[in-house]
Amino acid sequence: MSESTIQIALVLPDLLGTYGDFGNAVVLEKRMTWRGIKAEIVPINYGQPVPDSCDIYVVGGGEDTAQTLAVKHLREHPGLQRAVTKNAVVLGVCAGIQIFGESFTRADNVTHPGMGLIDSTSHAGGSRAIGEVIAEPAGGLFEGVLTGFENHQGRTVLGPAARPLAHVKVGTGNDGSVEGAVQGRILCTYLHGPVLPRNPQIADLLIEWATGVKPAPLDLPAVSAMRAERVKAAS
Repeated sequence: MSESTIQIALVLPDLLGTYGDFGNAVVLEKRMTWRGIKAEIVPINYGQPVPDSCDIYVVGGGEDTAQTLAVKHLREHPGLQRAVTKNAVVLGVCAGIQIFGESFTRADNVTHPGMGLIDSTSHAGGSRAIGEVIAEPAGGLFEGVLTGFENHQGRTVLGPAARPLAHVKVGTGNDGSVEGAVQGRILCTYLHGPVLPRNPQIADLLIEWATGVKPAPLDLPAVSAMRAERVKAAS
């Protein structure tokens, strides 16, 4: 495993990088490197083809216009979709959970087709969800609470093929009840922070999916202290 390089595709950071979500790719790369796993980040900007050969794809947040442009680009360059059929791992944040679904309706009430990668639909809610989120893991997918910062107007409804990432205790998430979506090796969330620095257990889950090996624990006191501080602040 250590002889090959895990490629982390950072998809459209120039469109979907409003909230520093590129940090999720950095965390994945660092947490693999610290364990002796070779990893590299492959940035893919607007107008560039999307390769289907990467192991992990990371998509961040953006506003309505950026989302529409992103879907157009990903339809014209369907490398991500091909990669999903080959069991690549995908992390979609905020805009990601919306554009990966079957459709998303913007604040102007115009409905746009999504990429159909997860069984969900999204629409604009009546008020914007802003603030800290705490959520408990759904179905034993990971250990420890999920924390992050949300800033979105979207509301997402999951179909039967998708399951929630977590159950909301503080904040809104998808709809005030559940947060995120998991379908196959696609994991989506509304949470920024970025989400992986604040939730290393999610980063390690994605790494396990990509490598086929459960990662050894990392002792990072600063991360533990930051998580405890954020949970206390949100509570």
